[in-house]
Amino acid sequence: MSVIVVANPKGGVGKSTLATNVAGYLARQGHSVMLGDADRQQSSGQWLALRPPQARPIVTWDASSSEVLKPPRGTTHVVLDTPAGLHGRALKEVLRRADKLLIPLQPSVFDIFATRAFLDELQERRRAAVLDIGVVGMRVDSRTLAADKLRAFVESLGLPVLAYLRETQIYIHLAAQGLTLFDVQPAQVRRDLEQWVPICRWLDR
Repeated sequence: MSVIVVANPKGGVGKSTLATNVAGYLARQGHSVMLGDADRQQSSGQWLALRPPQARPIVTWDASSSEVLKPPRGTTHVVLDTPAGLHGRALKEVLRRADKLLIPLQPSVFDIFATRAFLDELQERRRAAVLDIGVVGMRVDSRTLAADKLRAFVESLGLPVLAYLRETQIYIHLAAQGLTLFDVQPAQVRRDLEQWVPICRWLDR
């Protein structure tokens, strides 16, 4: 079983957007995918309730009520959407289960400050576990000074920036229908799919 965790202690950075689209990609690859939601707000669970029956199946799992994260039997691929403020025992449990960790991060000084302590704690725990970590810049233009500062900050920590996802209404429109970039005709979202290529390669390796 492969477990991909999407985490950042700061709210509003795009965790659910990233998690749902990762799940959509894995489902398109033919995997049996379960989208776990450890956030009490259950954003990912609400998104799944909107998903049309003709879309590739993604199974829901409410992981918010259990202190021990143990996916149901028969699961082959889990994408876990985590709550804001993840730290301490909860973070330790998540990392113990994870094979890959995706960290969505917006290129603002406030987001970087809010994430710094989390990344420091993560680096301490990473030494005790084999964990593949990648950062995804959210709502950012890779040509801007803000993107350069984000890249420099992440690289100073020894973590790779997998991709920069632009700010666009496409994600919002698709989410309102329970869909992802990988559920519609590629021509409709070509520019965004191009940005996802390195993320998909990272997920596949």
